[in-house]
Amino acid sequence: MSYKFAEGEPIVEWLEALDEEAAARLAAGLRRETHPRDSVSADLAGNDYLGLSRHPAVLAAAAAALHTYGLGATGSRLVRGSTDVHRELEESLAGLLGCAASLVYSSGYLANLGAVRALARPGALIVSDAHNHASIVDACRLARGAGREGVETVVAPHADPAAVAAILAAHPGRPALVVTESIFSVDGDLAPLPELYEIARSHGALMLVDDAHALGVLGPRGAGGAAAAGLAGAPGLVVTATLSKSLGAAGGVIAGPEQLHRQLVDTGRTFIFDTALPPAVAAGALAALRLLAEGDDLRAGLHARAARAVDRLRGEGLEVSTPAGGVISVAAPGPDEALAWATACRDRGVAVGCFRPPSTPDGRSRLRLTVNVGIPADAFDEALDVILKERP
Repeated sequence: MSYKFAEGEPIVEWLEALDEEAAARLAAGLRRETHPRDSVSADLAGNDYLGLSRHPAVLAAAAAALHTYGLGATGSRLVRGSTDVHRELEESLAGLLGCAASLVYSSGYLANLGAVRALARPGALIVSDAHNHASIVDACRLARGAGREGVETVVAPHADPAAVAAILAAHPGRPALVVTESIFSVDGDLAPLPELYEIARSHGALMLVDDAHALGVLGPRGAGGAAAAGLAGAPGLVVTATLSKSLGAAGGVIAGPEQLHRQLVDTGRTFIFDTALPPAVAAGALAALRLLAEGDDLRAGLHARAARAVDRLRGEGLEVSTPAGGVISVAAPGPDEALAWATACRDRGVAVGCFRPPSTPDGRSRLRLTVNVGIPADAFDEALDVILKERP
């Protein structure tokens, strides 16, 4: 059966409005398209920094759990039950991150939503870095929901401790939460974590660090940016991270004190009402975590490649960020040029990220390159050749 709608009906007007918005995005160079995940000679778009997603030990652990538990978790952990794999993964993550407890989620996005919601008490002030990930932005918005009356978010200038101090000083006596990434996801720069933590503590504020791009890349045994800053297990500090980057898996984690763990299990909507991380994925992440903790050579290789890429690209006159880990940002003249550049690279077998507004916090377009030490060194260098040859 097919339906026909008369001119002027609400559904027709709604569809026409969507067409107009799509046309405006196309004219601005902001159209997005999915494309096949073709085999490429060099993947500089994914976040598999240490090349663990295809490590034999990781695949074997995931396969064994797949045969034991099946494909999916089939429900939330509170309804269907938790597995030994989930418990062991959480204990290992808490130990690596230097926290009393951790709770695993089906995505890093949901972990950030759950963490901010739990930490923002009624009437709280949230101070969020201007370059924070979209999951943190959405978390701050949702924190103003029912039961959290009076929550307010103030966006602080990027990586500016003095600005954060001024914002907190302007709201004396108010419960507060400072939220930042450690390595920022767009430009790959490092937050001034020690300064931010001292400011937060001096004002009685809690601090949340999203270690998504630093876990496995920075700190002793790859424990992340908070650990690298000497803040592992610090009072009033909570860490979130994804399992989809250096661990090459999927999922997210919130790590902090036991009391927070209890609060999240009892009241956290993104944990209670979400289907659990599949046991096979948790098993693969656990195997990757063990490799990551002993992966000093992998980390050294990643930092060496990032430095080599920056030197090469800057030497050819490109504007390139200074990476703290495996994220390298290369400026493009505009959104159309960024898209054409990324497409030309992909056509030559090199996958790169194409970041355009509204995905970029400063409104600028760029290619985002992610270093993967699982790629042979010669293929990595050839990928840089392609990026330079196809530049706008």
